[in-house]
Amino acid sequence: MQVQDFLARYKQGERDFAHIDLSGAILTGVNLQDLDLTGANLTGANLSWSFLSRSKLHGACFRQADLRHANLTGANLNQAILSGANLTKADLRLANLQEADLNWAVLEEADLSGADLQGAKLDQSNLERSKLNDTQLMRAELMEANLRRASLISANLTNANLREATLESANLREAILIRTNLTEANLTGVCLRSANLSQADLHRVVLTGADLSEASLHSADLSRANLAGAYLLKTSLRKAYLLRANLQDVLLLRADLSEANLRGASLRRADLSGAYLSDTTLSETDLSEAYLLESHLIRTNLERAQMTGVCIENWHIEDVDLTKVECRYVYTDFNHANKSPTQRYPVGRDLAPGELAEQYREDSSNIEIDFAEEPNWEVLIFTLAQMECESSELTLTVKSFESAAGQYVLRLASNRLVNAKILRSRLLQIYPEMLHRFLGRRHQILGLLGIVPRQEDGSPTPDPTQSPPSKAPLGKDKQVQIYQEVVRQIEAILMSQAPEQIVDSVQRLLDYLKRQGISTEEIQKKLIGQAIARRAKRDSTFQDNLLRWEKTASEAARTSAVGSAVRLAIALLWQQPQRP
Repeated sequence: MQVQDFLARYKQGERDFAHIDLSGAILTGVNLQDLDLTGANLTGANLSWSFLSRSKLHGACFRQADLRHANLTGANLNQAILSGANLTKADLRLANLQEADLNWAVLEEADLSGADLQGAKLDQSNLERSKLNDTQLMRAELMEANLRRASLISANLTNANLREATLESANLREAILIRTNLTEANLTGVCLRSANLSQADLHRVVLTGADLSEASLHSADLSRANLAGAYLLKTSLRKAYLLRANLQDVLLLRADLSEANLRGASLRRADLSGAYLSDTTLSETDLSEAYLLESHLIRTNLERAQMTGVCIENWHIEDVDLTKVECRYVYTDFNHANKSPTQRYPVGRDLAPGELAEQYREDSSNIEIDFAEEPNWEVLIFTLAQMECESSELTLTVKSFESAAGQYVLRLASNRLVNAKILRSRLLQIYPEMLHRFLGRRHQILGLLGIVPRQEDGSPTPDPTQSPPSKAPLGKDKQVQIYQEVVRQIEAILMSQAPEQIVDSVQRLLDYLKRQGISTEEIQKKLIGQAIARRAKRDSTFQDNLLRWEKTASEAARTSAVGSAVRLAIALLWQQPQRP
């Protein structure tokens, strides 16, 4: 059909031109909105600056067509052929491009925001500085595509293939890249903050200077990846593969590397302050001059790791073998003013082989335990009994107890060498649980032993699990006594249990006080918040658990009296300046 005839019929109101042949036609700047060109042949046509918004272009062929500045908003280009087409600065917002062929197409500065490109073919296409915000790119083929400085905020690239693609300085904030293939892709300086890259293939990817803060890379493969100078603050790398990856000068503050495999990786000068390295493989890694301030190393494999010059201020190690670490010296303190490690250890010489392991050996027959409050001795005896039952052939003996300036130190002796840190942690875990269980059944337990506890006035102590008879209400002194004892229990719970346990345990104690006719207002308003603030200040793990509870707790737990008090404490806590 001649172009003139086509335009005349369109002007007369005709809109159905399915399967028409307009190859090579010149239609520059023409208004063709709401047109039906299903299956039409527009090979090599010039449609620059034309208006094709909301048009039906399903299966149409635009091979090598000129569509520069064309308006295709909301158009249906499902399965259309656009290979080699020039779509520079084209407007394709909300367009349907499912399974469209855009191989070798030029889409520089094109706007594809909100478009549907599921299963589309974009191999070697040029999308430099294009807008792909909220675009659906699931299963899309983008091999060797140019996405330099493109904006893909919140785009969905699940199962997409971006092998060897170029994404330098692209913005993929909050993008979804689950199981995406990014093998050997160039992501230099890319923004992937809060993106989801779970199970993604990032083998040999270049991520130098990239921002992956708060991103999820759970089970992702970053083997031999180059992340030098990247930002991974609070990034989740659980079960990730980072074999022989380059992580020099990387910021991994409070990152989660639990069960990750970094065998042979380079972490020279990397900042792992506050990071979680539980069951992490760091064998043969280079950690020279790295920062492990307040890092948590639990069952971490450090076999043949290079650790000379590491700063270990307040690091937490548990069940870690340091005997095979290669280390000449470490720093035990950090000057936050000039941001440099201090207090070289040892002074004036190098560490002898195995000396670092000896310095942090936890095996001992003497265990020292700090309590926030004076322990309840009845409960403590049952706590020790439970620990002995849990470990065969273990016998624990109280050596001494000191109380000075509000500090309570208990020293125990065991009949054999034990891991003092693990045993200490276990006792402090069992004690508050035992306190709650024992005080709720103290009357029955002492009764079984033939002991009848008495009050100061000589009368028998009532069973605390039973409500007092209405005809004999508790006196003021007795209420004060019960209140003080319950407060001690609550403080012990708040300083030792996880948030979800705190809500349940403390709520039971508040309900008990209410049954005794004792007000809990002071506890709900002040005690809970103050105790949580004290613990969170010195325990970064508890801070993270609080945030996790805030997001995952049930509605019943959140709206309970204790839950409301905990949420208020969290809100007040996070209004304060946070550590870097």
